[in-house]
Amino acid sequence: MEVLMPEPQIYVERTLAIIKPDVIDKEEEIEDVILRSGFRILQKRKLQLSPEQCSNFYAEQFGKMFFPNLTAYMSSGPIVAMVLARNCAVSYWKEMLGPSNSLRARITHPHSLRALYGTDELRNGLHGSLSISSAEKEIRFIFPEAILEPLPTGQRARDYLNLYVKPTLLAGLTALCKEKPADPL
Repeated sequence: MEVLMPEPQIYVERTLAIIKPDVIDKEEEIEDVILRSGFRILQKRKLQLSPEQCSNFYAEQFGKMFFPNLTAYMSSGPIVAMVLARNCAVSYWKEMLGPSNSLRARITHPHSLRALYGTDELRNGLHGSLSISSAEKEIRFIFPEAILEPLPTGQRARDYLNLYVKPTLLAGLTALCKEKPADPL
């Protein structure tokens, strides 16, 4: 009797990482640490947020004493936002970041990214999503075109390919064949 095993599935979580304005000059160094830690960078974008966009991004912090300083700081210069992926991405990235207060991080987690790149509680160098749901929300905020739904498999995948991919490929290949370049190589 043959035992049928289900197809293996790869569960990959995504999280948002932001290199804040005061450490933007360390972008390559930080990216190298990220990649060496087993993350994949799915999307990357350099941008400058307005104070209003920062207020919307950090809406959960509204009403706290540091909120005005946070929005001013985050809109003070360009940032680099990245969608990071790996198993347990949210928790692993939070662990790499260390405590949000860089001064405390230097004492309790001296090898954490905030201990290495941050200067104080507000200017902690990097941002990380607190949960899977906040990661999805933050990724949609920074990368509105991002597709976060699970990828289709089985019949759903075949239907998608037949409906959207194959017609586009057929049209493109047909147009290419009609060109008949003189020197195809």
